[in-house]
Amino acid sequence: MKRLTLGDVCQKASSNIAQKNLRSNEGIYPIFGASGLIKHIDFYHQEQEYIAVVKDGAGIGRTMLLPAYSSIIGTMQYLLPSADIDIKYLYYAILYMNLAKYFNGATIPHIYFKDYQKEPINIPEIDEQQRIAYILEKIDTLIISRKKQIEKLDELVKSRFIEMFGDTYLNNMKWPEKRLDSMASIVSGITKGRRINETDLSEVSYMSVANVKDGYIDYSEVKTIMATNAEIERYRLYPYDVLMTEGGDPDKLGRGAVLLQPLRNCIYQNHVFRVRLDTSIMSPICFAEYLQHQKAKRYFLGCAKQTTGIASINKTQLSALPVLCPPMALQKQFAAFVEQTDKSKLAIEKNLQKLDILKKSLMQQYFG
Repeated sequence: MKRLTLGDVCQKASSNIAQKNLRSNEGIYPIFGASGLIKHIDFYHQEQEYIAVVKDGAGIGRTMLLPAYSSIIGTMQYLLPSADIDIKYLYYAILYMNLAKYFNGATIPHIYFKDYQKEPINIPEIDEQQRIAYILEKIDTLIISRKKQIEKLDELVKSRFIEMFGDTYLNNMKWPEKRLDSMASIVSGITKGRRINETDLSEVSYMSVANVKDGYIDYSEVKTIMATNAEIERYRLYPYDVLMTEGGDPDKLGRGAVLLQPLRNCIYQNHVFRVRLDTSIMSPICFAEYLQHQKAKRYFLGCAKQTTGIASINKTQLSALPVLCPPMALQKQFAAFVEQTDKSKLAIEKNLQKLDILKKSLMQQYFG
């Protein structure tokens, strides 16, 4: 096996195509940007598969393996392998490299081939390159398949909600409607950087805006904060609390999720609302799904304060959220369906985690 540099085994080429100059779809050849396919045009730049790296702007450093007879816009650069390098092997080798360490520029970060061309790369015989690429591609195929299964289960839950409760915006099933504060206590969380006179503090985990997604809680990065015993008691999270954010992108405004298994002594920050529902009136699982449908989303968009692409709501506005209240028996039926679906999702997610671990291990073995 040879140990060379990236610059030894490939060359770069540039694009001068500006996305703003692209007209509407008028051809059969795809052109790609940092987020993927943009449109189809009437010409192409490459007759073979190639690797593209985003060199500046949004998505900087993202690496893609793109098809023959296609092009990229000018914020990206082509990487073309030499004749004795398998294109897919090269793609996975570049994915393994930590290109982020080469980012430059404070206002608009950028990365160029000259910055990382000396990255070392293992070059086995071509048949071994192809074997490695085949294995990693198979794992990627399984990962994509598992993610699609999870997406389909999420779609199934949404379809079931509409089937059982109808269009929430039109309320075509004529469900009674109540204000949120008539069925829940709503409390904003702990403020970071506050002045604390007490010295008896405990370090506890807390949920931030980044942890609260539209329909689920993201535990990938949970931070900690020092808090008094009184604060821990006041802001402690319990199973089936619903967490909601006060602001963010307009399309994610009012996003929320039910907290099924909170971490021990976990609290939450002041840009997050804790909604603790009266479960004799509203199922937390049903309410969390309701937040993802049109009546809730349109309400938040209608009353939110918006500045430079960021929208926010306050406790008063959240308290006045109109909530449809179907019979509790029907809500429990939906909640049971969601819980069963979540068990299936959990099994798939565990398998997905194993695949991710396997891929990282193999990447280290092949390219480390």
